[in-house]
Amino acid sequence: MKITVMGLGYIGLPTAITLAEAGFEVCGFDVNEKTIETLKGGHIHIVEPGLQEAFETAVAHGHLHFSAELSKSDVFYIAVPTPFYQDESGTHKADLRFVESAGRMAGKVLEPKNLVILESTVPPRTTEMLARVLSEESGIAMDELHVAHCPERVIPGNMMFELKNNDRIVGARTPEAAEMAAAIYEKVLEKGIVHKTDDLTAEMCKLTENTFRDVNIAYANELSVICDKMGIDVFELIRLANCHPRVNILTPGVGVGGHCIAVDPWFIYEQFPEEAKVIHASRVRNENKPRFVADKVVSSLAKVTDTVGVLGLSYKPDVDDLRESPSIELCHILQEKGVRVVACEPFAEASEVQGIPNVSFEQVMREADYLVITLGHSIFKNNKELISEKSYYDCVGMME
Repeated sequence: MKITVMGLGYIGLPTAITLAEAGFEVCGFDVNEKTIETLKGGHIHIVEPGLQEAFETAVAHGHLHFSAELSKSDVFYIAVPTPFYQDESGTHKADLRFVESAGRMAGKVLEPKNLVILESTVPPRTTEMLARVLSEESGIAMDELHVAHCPERVIPGNMMFELKNNDRIVGARTPEAAEMAAAIYEKVLEKGIVHKTDDLTAEMCKLTENTFRDVNIAYANELSVICDKMGIDVFELIRLANCHPRVNILTPGVGVGGHCIAVDPWFIYEQFPEEAKVIHASRVRNENKPRFVADKVVSSLAKVTDTVGVLGLSYKPDVDDLRESPSIELCHILQEKGVRVVACEPFAEASEVQGIPNVSFEQVMREADYLVITLGHSIFKNNKELISEKSYYDCVGMME
C-alpha cells in the first residue's frame, strides 16, 4: 500500500516517518520545495526528540521518500495547517484554504478505491467540505468517496511515542472508509486503541479535548491575576489546593500558545457564539494574560530605559514551535510600551524572531537589567542560581 502524506510540518513529517516504520511505502509531499530539498538531503527541519534517527532509519530501509510532485496513491493523508484569522468585525474565523487546496490537488489524481484521511484539526463539517472538493475535482460522487477524519492528538517533545501509543479516533463518512482507516492505524499502534465514529463527532472530539485544556488553563491564569491583587503566591496556593485528592489545578503561565489549544476553541465559538460562553471567556482570559504580565513588568522596572530579557519564545518548554506563542506577544507589548527587549530562545536559530532580538543565554544575562521567565527550558532550569542574581518576574513558577 502506498501512502502519500500531504504537508510535512510538525504533524505530517512524524506521521510519515511512523507510517514508514510500520512498513508502508510512504511518499512525503509538500509544496515548499526547500522542505523537500532539506529532507532529500538527509535532514529534518523541525526539532523533535528521536525524529532525526527515526527519519534516517525509515529512509535507509527504503520505505520513505519525498517529492514536490503529487502522484497517484492508495491513501492520501492531509496534514496541513488550519490557522484562524479575524474578519472585519473582529470575529475569529477558521482559515481552511490549505485544506481546500490540498483536497483539490488530491482530487486531480484520486481514484474511486482510494482513501483520503484528514488529520488536520478542523471545525465541524470540514470533512464534508473536503469530500465535496474531492468530488468536484475527481468526478467521483461524494457518496462513493472514502474519506475519514482522524485528528492527531500528540504533543511536541513526545511525538514518536504518542503516535504509536495514544488511542486514535477514526471518524468516517462511510463504514468502508472507517474500516480502511482503522486498518492503517491498527498497524501503527503498539498500545493505543482505535475508536470508530462518524466524521462530525471526530471533528468535535478533537476540539473538545483542546478546549477542555484551554478552560482549565484559563482558571489557573485567572487565579494568578486574583492572587496578584491579594498579595498571595499563586504557585504556593495551587500546590496546597492540589493536596486535595480530587483537585488538580494546572500551573499558570504567560498565556496559551501552540497551534491547538490557542486555536481550536475558536472553531467551536465561531459556529456557536450564543452557546459557547465559558469557552469564549476562557479564550479572552488566556489571550489577555500577556498584557497583564507586561503591565506587571513595566511597573517593576527601576527605570523605563532598563533592558528586559525574556527567557523563552516558543509556546512550551524545550521545543522550537513558535506558533501562537504568548511570549512573543508579551515582547511585542513591551516594545509598544517603549521597553528595550532582548530574548533568549535556544530553539530558534534566527538572530531575530518576529522583530525581537534573539541572543544566547550568556548574552541575555549580560544585557538584561530585568528578566521575565516565560518558559521552563532546561537551560534556564539548570541556571536558576545565576538567574536569581537579577530581578525577575516568574510567569511559570520555575524559581519556586
